[in-house]
Amino acid sequence: MSCTTVLVGKRASNDLSTMIARTDDGYFDVKKLIVVNPDKQPRKYKSVISHLEIELPDNPMRYTSCPSVDKKNGIWAATGINAANVGMTATETITSNPRVLAADPLVRYKKAERRGEKDVAGGIGEEDIVVLVLPYIHTAREGVLRLAELLERYGTYESNGIAFNDENEVWWLETIGGHHWMARRVPDEAVVIAPNQFGMDEFDLNDAFGAQEAHLCSKDLREFIRDNDLDLNQDGVFNPRDVFGSHSDMDHIYNTPRAWFMGRYLTPKSHIWEGPNAEFTPESDFIPWALIPDRKVAAEDVKYLLSSHYQGTEYNPYTSHDTGKRGMYRSIGINRTGVTSICSIRSRVPDEIKGVEWLCFGSTTFSAALPLYANVSKLPKYLTDVSLKASTENFYWGSRLIDALADANYATSIQQIERYQNAVFTMGRQIIHQYDKKMIESGDYTLAGEANEKLCAMAKKQTDETLTKVLHDASTHMKNGYNRADN
Repeated sequence: MSCTTVLVGKRASNDLSTMIARTDDGYFDVKKLIVVNPDKQPRKYKSVISHLEIELPDNPMRYTSCPSVDKKNGIWAATGINAANVGMTATETITSNPRVLAADPLVRYKKAERRGEKDVAGGIGEEDIVVLVLPYIHTAREGVLRLAELLERYGTYESNGIAFNDENEVWWLETIGGHHWMARRVPDEAVVIAPNQFGMDEFDLNDAFGAQEAHLCSKDLREFIRDNDLDLNQDGVFNPRDVFGSHSDMDHIYNTPRAWFMGRYLTPKSHIWEGPNAEFTPESDFIPWALIPDRKVAAEDVKYLLSSHYQGTEYNPYTSHDTGKRGMYRSIGINRTGVTSICSIRSRVPDEIKGVEWLCFGSTTFSAALPLYANVSKLPKYLTDVSLKASTENFYWGSRLIDALADANYATSIQQIERYQNAVFTMGRQIIHQYDKKMIESGDYTLAGEANEKLCAMAKKQTDETLTKVLHDASTHMKNGYNRADN
């Protein structure tokens, strides 16, 4: 599934939180946000796509989940924060190359072709990973290790990147072929940008096979590289992107331009992104995986990055004049996104309220991001009661309706959209600040549920008002408009 990921280290953020964020770019998947309590977590899991059955531990924690409403292809939980204040987002589909996939083939489901033969189950994938990992981990590093164990045992049928965060650390794992993997701790002062490509461009194998302070990998990774002639590096410098990733023409249209826009936003002073002396262009294969931003990064910045359509450049598909390059690159904020989340684990508040999940349904370009306390036993109906039928009574469909109307009338609607997004950010933060103080002073952390109800009531009011405005605007621009004075 084509997605975009942003990871923010603790000292790169404005409030000493860690953040992991991803657009879940399915095919217009209808999504909802729920809480999975321990008694609702399966003890035996069966994948719809790969037909794999896995016995699960008997001690799951509560966690939030953003599953698909239509279960025909499985759960697809996408993202969540558990009761131990560990966040997870899965997965970012990444690229590989034929050398890797030949050496360690993907593990795909094989249906029996003849009578007497048995179906052969496939490995794990995006459908499964959050459900199999998030309820059982207490730190981001534990998330890497549990997922690694599952990959080595069952394999995977796709190439993916998976993020974990806790109060202090952010980890990023990338799969290599069917069973191999490598993971790196995001530097505290850095922001990682990942646009559907194998991303890591540096990796300390000595640390991975030694102290394991910031690098982890398959136990046989060195032999795997050597025995399959995978090392393309020169001068002894190990760049995993060159070894395990891709450098295709399609990358230059679909993937690298997204990294270019995000890097351009994060480091406008410390790197040159445009002009004849540019260090990086939209089609550069060597845009860094991790950057130290020129200023601290807030949730609003992450949302802006994940809403990008190359605004301010000649590639913007919404520009009013034809630049000759308009719309030539794949935007980050696209129409078929189901959900975008920012899992924020905060440092300077009690454990009971560390986890805040910013949620945005539909196309990020036009939708608003709503903060929610994650450590609750249930969530408001505005988030959970979603069906396949369009309705203004939930955040998902309200967002989708705004998206479709505003996109068709961008020039006249964008001002309303900006006001809407800023209002939800502003009032959302106000409610979080109010309830942080109230809960810390009273010691009653069950008030998080009340706060979430207020947050959703605010979001519904703002969404309904904005929908009314963009609907009116779209109506005035209908092609069958006519006045007697037109004669």
